[in-house]
Amino acid sequence: MVKNKTISESDYISELAIHGIQEKKGNDIVRLDLRNINSSVTDYFVVCHADSATQVKAIANSIEEEIYKALKQDPWRKEGLEYGEWILLDYINVVVHVFRTDKREYYGVEDLWGDAEVKSYKSA
Repeated sequence: MVKNKTISESDYISELAIHGIQEKKGNDIVRLDLRNINSSVTDYFVVCHADSATQVKAIANSIEEEIYKALKQDPWRKEGLEYGEWILLDYINVVVHVFRTDKREYYGVEDLWGDAEVKSYKSA
């Protein structure tokens, strides 16, 4: 299932999600590694934001396309598509949060997981 055998499936899914975000110019992309903080929630959170609901939706669509194209896998669950303020794509071991800028600041998801290892990525 994973094309590059040197990385785990959750690493690969998170990389595909990050690429999908970069393709649509998502801002402040971070990956929170939850594996070493006694979290049974997921392996990774991938978080980014955009300035408009239209861009939030475009980013979420891009993520879904990247992962489906590579793995033929749809998210197990997705929420928030109708409003485009905070879209959550749940791939079980990777959960992607795409926020509108003001909602990311308000909810502070990264602050809830302050013990997680954080890796930042450049926008394309």
